[in-house]
Amino acid sequence: MTEATPHIRDTEVYDITFIGAGPVALYGMYYAGLRLMKFKAIDMLEEVGGGLMALYPEKYIYDVAGFPKVLAKELTANLRRQAFQYPHALCLGEKVEMVERGDDGIIRLTTNKGIHLSKTVIVCAGLGAYIPRSLDIPDVKRLEGHGVYYFARRLDDFRDKNILIVGGGDSAFDYALMLEPVARSITHIHRNDFFSAHEDSIRKVKESSVRMKYPFWELKRLEGEDWVRRATIVQTRTGEEETLDIDAVILNIGFLTNLGPVENWGLTLENNAIKVDSRMRTNIEGIFAAGDIVTYDGKLKLISTGCGEVAIAVNNAKSYIDPKAKVSPGHSTDRHELVQRKIARRKRREAAQASQEQERQGS
Repeated sequence: MTEATPHIRDTEVYDITFIGAGPVALYGMYYAGLRLMKFKAIDMLEEVGGGLMALYPEKYIYDVAGFPKVLAKELTANLRRQAFQYPHALCLGEKVEMVERGDDGIIRLTTNKGIHLSKTVIVCAGLGAYIPRSLDIPDVKRLEGHGVYYFARRLDDFRDKNILIVGGGDSAFDYALMLEPVARSITHIHRNDFFSAHEDSIRKVKESSVRMKYPFWELKRLEGEDWVRRATIVQTRTGEEETLDIDAVILNIGFLTNLGPVENWGLTLENNAIKVDSRMRTNIEGIFAAGDIVTYDGKLKLISTGCGEVAIAVNNAKSYIDPKAKVSPGHSTDRHELVQRKIARRKRREAAQASQEQERQGS
């Protein structure tokens, strides 16, 4: 693995540069290596895995093919091992600010640390930057980091705690299922008479020890000096109130998303997403996109569909760079062994050349 040098222009031209290093990009890196393409990934986060690691590394994911359930951090580790078996460059803590295609067809990526050159680019930036929605009630801001959470990154932070979860989406139900085995108690409230989570997750929470209060229950007030100690919830239709002794409250009431610099790259956007065709091509030649950041008719925002999209993008990028190359990669069983032999031969040649160069310098 190589690391990009800060503030120095990288003059090496890569076959593919991935913007983002989340699960979809990691799977794309594997396919790029399988097709013997020189690839690089740039991500503003300090570690690979995207939201899986930044938001919920200890949450189980249930809808990844081949895994009845898998922890987000374990899925990331597996994807990382799969991708990094091939030579690669990884630039973390680096934000892509501008992407421009030159007259020579080379794409120039300007970041806060340098300039990168690539024949193709695959944008796998997820939902872009997202800020959790908060509640406009007293003391929420003051108690953030002191018992008020928007994400549950570590199980131990909630062990033996009395927890209040607010929200009716996937994250709220996932956290309820994730924390139920370690928490002392969980109360889960929701203000609507419907949920926007997976039906199976809703069923599991209802059948668990989690105390659910819905519909029309909202958080009215938090109390506590140095840490949240009590929460008052209210049934907005009847006015009934209840005060809970709690150690933590998790607010899962949605996110404000922002594509940030992506909006200035000249890409066709629709509903805050990049519009792509069936080959994951954008309106700019040589730039592809995959994952949650794309839109097309019938799009589903899932890790599983994102992995399929990035495989399509990588294989079409291969054909774009080398028109003689087939888009279809063939069977991975045969190709993997062939690629590994080619990589081994290349490494032996490079080692021999380096040895000869050392001998010349020593003579």
